[in-house]
Amino acid sequence: MGSRKKAKPSRSRKKAKPSPDQAVALDYVRAWAHPAASAPPPEPSAADAAGDDFLPHQAARMASGGGGSVLFELHSHSNHSDGFLSPSELVERAHRNGVKVLALTDHDTMAGIPEAVSAAHRFGMRIIPGVEISALYSPKEIAGTGEHVHILAYYGMCGPSRFDDLERMLSNIRDGRYLRARNMLAKLDRLKVPIKWEHVTKIAGEGVAPGRLHIARAMVEMGHIENIRQAFNKYIGDDGPAYATGSEPFAETVVQLINRTGGISALAHPWALKNPDAVIRALKGAGLNALEVYRSDGKVDGFSELAEKYDLLKIGGSDFHGRGGKDESDIGTVKLAITTLCSFLKMARPIWCSAMKDILLKFTEEPSTTNLGKMVMFGELINFNGFSSTGSGMDIVNLCLSSWLSNNGMEEVELEELVKSCT
Repeated sequence: MGSRKKAKPSRSRKKAKPSPDQAVALDYVRAWAHPAASAPPPEPSAADAAGDDFLPHQAARMASGGGGSVLFELHSHSNHSDGFLSPSELVERAHRNGVKVLALTDHDTMAGIPEAVSAAHRFGMRIIPGVEISALYSPKEIAGTGEHVHILAYYGMCGPSRFDDLERMLSNIRDGRYLRARNMLAKLDRLKVPIKWEHVTKIAGEGVAPGRLHIARAMVEMGHIENIRQAFNKYIGDDGPAYATGSEPFAETVVQLINRTGGISALAHPWALKNPDAVIRALKGAGLNALEVYRSDGKVDGFSELAEKYDLLKIGGSDFHGRGGKDESDIGTVKLAITTLCSFLKMARPIWCSAMKDILLKFTEEPSTTNLGKMVMFGELINFNGFSSTGSGMDIVNLCLSSWLSNNGMEEVELEELVKSCT
């Protein structure tokens, strides 16, 4: 029997030590992401933050109960717009995939946020109240002309500071979606692709403004086309024969409203635009904060340079809808750099704190049941127990502060500023 060569012991690759900036960023992000009300996961070693600046490579371990990663998902949809999962199901799936901070960004509605917040509380997760707003970029601001864009808005745990202003815009967009869907069905009928309105609204669900994805699903179910992609490519894409416009506001107006209501604005999927440079330049002038650059397949060529050109924060997300299949990436697949997450929070937290101050100040001036409902719409209160006294504005403010602070919503310096403003 011939001699056998001894196999060389395998050498595991050494993890590079995190830079000082990475270590500081990791501490900052973890301190915000893990609510004090729930037990934080075990502290990771310094080596856990290593590896090509992406945070960290243990999402699977986190999902099974171990590890200490802080995975953000900044773009997701539920069945309150064109997603397939309820907010609770979406949160559960995100939790299984190791997500600790989830932004629910349904199209033109924030109706799913309260359910998502309630579900996330069970898992010690954070919800960033968000929305993806349909808009129109038109250099000359001529209604019905220009390029359709989607703008993401990210708010703090209390939501928008002027919710009525934002909801008025979103409601107008949703109303326009009903009209647009009917116009699309009329065009499809002329193209010998008949779809019943009742079929589309049933797919969309009660109270959900129908979108193109709902129409595409109806087309598949009726056997007119084989899959959703074909519906867009052949009929209802932006240049398709059955495409119709809605009542979208101008993109600059949307960005300005997000700024006024205490949000962070980001341009979604710029790779879908015909003239991204012109759109980004105009929106930056209106106050745009960030640009989606990362998606499930990594950095998109050219858009990182555009973000740098216009001094925009580079972010990204899976744009998860839950439709299944190979065409969609799972929730939590975009791993943003820890330094990027830190920059995002450092930009957002003062803005969110200011919005919180505006919300609480408005309530002290007018402590009505209506304003109380708006104030606690997105932020779950601990020990609230149905408290609804309208004669004790400061008592309610103090209750909100203690509850939100118990979830580590603000830093010490932010708390001092807020308390002074409300007393």
